[in-house]
Amino acid sequence: MIAPSILSADFARLAAEAEAVSGADWLHVDVMDAHFVPNLTLGLPVVKSLLKATNIPLDCHLMIEDPARWAPPYAEAGAYNVTFHAEATDDPSAVARDIRAAGAKAGLSVKPGTPIEPYLEILRDFDTLLVMSVEPGFGGQSFMSEVLSKAKAVRTLVNSGDLRLVVEIDGGINSDTIEQAAEAGIDCFVAGSAVYDTADPAAAVRDLRARAAHASHHLS
Repeated sequence: MIAPSILSADFARLAAEAEAVSGADWLHVDVMDAHFVPNLTLGLPVVKSLLKATNIPLDCHLMIEDPARWAPPYAEAGAYNVTFHAEATDDPSAVARDIRAAGAKAGLSVKPGTPIEPYLEILRDFDTLLVMSVEPGFGGQSFMSEVLSKAKAVRTLVNSGDLRLVVEIDGGINSDTIEQAAEAGIDCFVAGSAVYDTADPAAAVRDLRARAAHASHHLS
């Protein structure tokens, strides 16, 4: 699965930019509040507009404080998957329940320096695990391969039947890094500049998908 990140798109042409990746599996929307991360992007009004402009399921990544308050409205608006950060709440499972009750899939994200072990028990409450392979806040950073050990640990649990969830990665994914991420057990790949900084974003999506499928037994 390829999820182009509109953080790298032209914000003045978001409807057209969504159409440019019409073959994508998800459309990744980074919501930042300038508190949890040192950047401010878009919010719920833009997501609502995007939902009217595209049929691609929206994958909303909330890099925000107080997800218990702010995450459910994204689900209510019609987002397919709503992911928030483990570091932003003391009760991730309760937030996940509220997101699911509001009609969306629930995702948990962890920063590069956050160990996955404390969260393994509660991953049963989630539909997606988003492993950050850059520090959240800004696009264009270099891929941090050391986080792939988290993906491998969770992939082992998924393969054994102990978990059922999508393992997603975000940060520095391009034609040079997607294969090692796929080998580590990733299902869904967020790609920003590797898609939108090309002459043909749809072709870039197809190329990334092919590279991932070639490198991974569980995706083939």
